[in-house]
Amino acid sequence: MGMLAAMLIFSGGTLLTGIFGVFSWALGMFVLRRMAKADPDMSRVYMRHVKYARYYPPRSRPNCQR
Repeated sequence: MGMLAAMLIFSGGTLLTGIFGVFSWALGMFVLRRMAKADPDMSRVYMRHVKYARYYPPRSRPNCQR
């Protein structure tokens, strides 16, 4: 979250983008902390979800390559 906010602040280079970057960082940290308190195992579930393929075609047998 900090890296995203820093990229926003330094890429814009104006006071307005600085204020928006600090605001988005604070709001993002608040939301991420609330999510972590609600379900501490969610990060492990998400990492497992990322490993899955987008599409598994229907097959009547395992996908064996010969």
